[in-house]
Amino acid sequence: MAVATALLGMLLAPAALHAEPAPVPVLSADQEQRADRLAHGLRCLVCQNQTLAESNAPLALDMRKLIRDQLAEGRTDAQIMRFFQDRYGDFVRYDPPFKPATWLLWLGPFALLALGFLVLARTLKRRAGMRAPLTADERERAARFLDSGS
Repeated sequence: MAVATALLGMLLAPAALHAEPAPVPVLSADQEQRADRLAHGLRCLVCQNQTLAESNAPLALDMRKLIRDQLAEGRTDAQIMRFFQDRYGDFVRYDPPFKPATWLLWLGPFALLALGFLVLARTLKRRAGMRAPLTADERERAARFLDSGS
């Protein structure tokens, strides 16, 4: 039985190598715009810093084809985004939703900025408090220095 399966596989393998790629559905102008907008709103999971529209990675090409297929089937933009989120998680979106799992992503930069200002304010306040007034001897030396013109 295993030998028959192997022989059948060897007979069909050349045909699979020369198989035509699946046809890309023809979309209306409105659907093309929607496909482009969706591709710009999704992240390439290979490149991670590019949108699907910008990436030439094979996975991005497949994901763009999935968008076009789903548009041809009549799905809404929200349904298509939900499909990709369910499949790849919130990371796939360039504008992840604001929910507890993404709070750090949305609020983290502002929290770090506030922390930086707090540290700066405390440091400046501490430095201002460290400046002790000049002693009489230091004032006299400073006056002599200023009077000498050097």
